[in-house]
Amino acid sequence: MCSNVVEAPQSARQFAKVLQILASFGNEEAKLVPILQAVQEEYRYLPEEVMTFVATALGVPPARVYGVATFYGHFALEPKGKYVVRVCDGTACHVKGSQNLVETLRDILKLPEGKKTTPDMLFTLETVSCLGACGLAPAVVINEDVHGLMTPESTAALIEDIRREEGL
Repeated sequence: MCSNVVEAPQSARQFAKVLQILASFGNEEAKLVPILQAVQEEYRYLPEEVMTFVATALGVPPARVYGVATFYGHFALEPKGKYVVRVCDGTACHVKGSQNLVETLRDILKLPEGKKTTPDMLFTLETVSCLGACGLAPAVVINEDVHGLMTPESTAALIEDIRREEGL
């Protein structure tokens, strides 16, 4: 019993930001999706231990939180890089060469097959079905910034600009 008394304060310190997020949503189970969105914004993904903590704090089974996190494609269960690079592979973008952009990015980011995130956690590469920017095809979104009419060269230049800004 004494060990529980010791663990609670450690958990509170370890998850202080999560406690703030939960409090901002009134610790309401009905607000689970926005709570998870805020947690993901803080961590850039949903760590398993944080989802378990959220479940415990809300008084729901961890499976419920995990179920919500896996149902919605927006949620990530693996760490993402500081810069999430999304390449559209919808019909218009695909026809205009989006796969060339993906190959260029995989090459310059030196991403091993099957990996999406660089080892330094700076970049995550994702392909998406549609960005809703067909008139700008092929399109790339880096975090929230949309870049249209991209070529392999202009895509590589974007990455180099970010690396320069990061001092690399």
